[in-house]
Amino acid sequence: MSSADQGIERLKTDILILGSGGAGLFAALHANAADPALRVTIATKGLLGKSGCTRMVQGGYNVALNPGDSVERHFMDTIEGGKWLPNQELAWTLVSTAIERVRELENEIGCFFDRNPDGTLHGKAFAGQTFDRTVHKGDLTGIEIINRLMEQVWARPGIARLEEHRALALIRTADGAALSGVLMADVRTGALRFVEARAVLLATGGGPTMYRYHTPSGDKSMDGLAMALRAGLPLRDMEMVQFHPTGLLAGPGTRMTGTVLEEGLRGSGGHLLDGAQRRFMADYDPKLERATRDIVSRAIYAEMRAGRTSPNGGVYIKMSHLGPKEVAKQFKGMVDRCRDCGFDLAGGLVEVVPTAHYFMGGLVCRVDASTELPGLYVAGEDASGMHGANRLGGNGVANSTVFGGIAGDAMPGWIAANPQARAPDEAMLAAEAARALHPFTHRPGDLNALREKLLDTMWDDVGVVRDGASLDSGLVRLDEIESELIETGVADGSRAFNLTWHDWLNLRSLVETSRVIALAARRRENSRGAHYRSDFPEPGDLETSTFTVARQTGGALTISDEPVQFTHIRPGESLLIEKAAAE
Repeated sequence: MSSADQGIERLKTDILILGSGGAGLFAALHANAADPALRVTIATKGLLGKSGCTRMVQGGYNVALNPGDSVERHFMDTIEGGKWLPNQELAWTLVSTAIERVRELENEIGCFFDRNPDGTLHGKAFAGQTFDRTVHKGDLTGIEIINRLMEQVWARPGIARLEEHRALALIRTADGAALSGVLMADVRTGALRFVEARAVLLATGGGPTMYRYHTPSGDKSMDGLAMALRAGLPLRDMEMVQFHPTGLLAGPGTRMTGTVLEEGLRGSGGHLLDGAQRRFMADYDPKLERATRDIVSRAIYAEMRAGRTSPNGGVYIKMSHLGPKEVAKQFKGMVDRCRDCGFDLAGGLVEVVPTAHYFMGGLVCRVDASTELPGLYVAGEDASGMHGANRLGGNGVANSTVFGGIAGDAMPGWIAANPQARAPDEAMLAAEAARALHPFTHRPGDLNALREKLLDTMWDDVGVVRDGASLDSGLVRLDEIESELIETGVADGSRAFNLTWHDWLNLRSLVETSRVIALAARRRENSRGAHYRSDFPEPGDLETSTFTVARQTGGALTISDEPVQFTHIRPGESLLIEKAAAE
């Protein structure tokens, strides 16, 4: 069946941005400023400013502004926190450009961040960092950033919106040499639309919602990385799934379980207690609760496996020793959220559990946010290399805004140098449309049961602690889930607001990316950052560090290793840099 027979509508734009989080909105504003004559279109799975993960950011924005801090020090924290796996050019760009970007957020976007009595921006303590550099707006930083970005986008008539439009596939040109555009589905009507664009930004966000406990909203389903994988593009660090140590554990039957209680709680002096209310982090790391997220998550997981748990199977976080009034003032958003779930964060104990929070893996990219596919750019959680094996709390929203702005600056230049129209590969377009409509050709089944199987598989076999046997078991179970999903359909009826259809599409993206996570984890026979193999507990030689690269060609998925390039600093040199920075 041809694409015309499938009723695919055609749209055109100059720049198509997939995603309306911090990366997407920043890119739109920068592209519009660089060339106001270009047509910029933001496509988002939900509503502009109301979907995506940036809005959910509580903690803050890492930036070296204090005279006692330095970009070099922030860089070293990022490299060491990432266990020497980051792409150092990307990491340096992140920490150095963050200073420019936070000033832009204040002076041009209109954000208001908390300040010290002398008027300087207040930086709070976050785990894994050697300086209190996390700029914030209370514990509701993401809402402040997204609301102001949203206002700026709305004020620019040159930026169009395709709300409630789901990206289905990246479509190459007929010769396969460049990107032509993106096949999309209109959630409201069910219509399929091909949006031809001269440049595309992939900024759909990550969202590891394939785990039993997870922080992102349910609409996050790794669609961007699944599309990149099918387009034959390389994905790196796919084994690196970050578990935030303190996800709210509100018990069964509530979506509040898994939502983050942010890093600032531990950074300000919060204590983690086991089921007997014993403080246990001294058993695992000398930095106690201020150790990096991977270390604290594994410590909590070990307590859970040993049976030293709270009533719902997690552990406790305690803040009352810091003064209930001060806690209520400093962390109002979280205190209110915990109260809604029956917990007293300010004066009592709150049950927590490690929760899948952020994905360090993603599409391989260059410093200008370009990829190996001409015309395709990437920013935010879809991109990889900036964080390596572990992301520091506070580096996430900085990453999105830094590289979103860089992509927005770069795409108009790319278009000027490559002005020709790029017609799509019609056969590929038709095949991807048929793939998206596949569930309408099969009998309906129990998608929720399949999702529950996926949640259990990833938590049990590809979770906080892994080993070869569990990963092999997980891969078998993933194959079974995918086979059952392919034979499971949805009700044959209207595609308009057919949320069961979108549940099916979500699940397929999650299964595809889950397999890559498991295979990359099987490939890495050492333990670095977020990836911990109990059968290979040592980190390996830092000087010969490698990162994994996954690529799917002709239906075959391969995982290879590539050496880390130490372009700024090598292992063993960090103390010299930190000493120089301190002086």
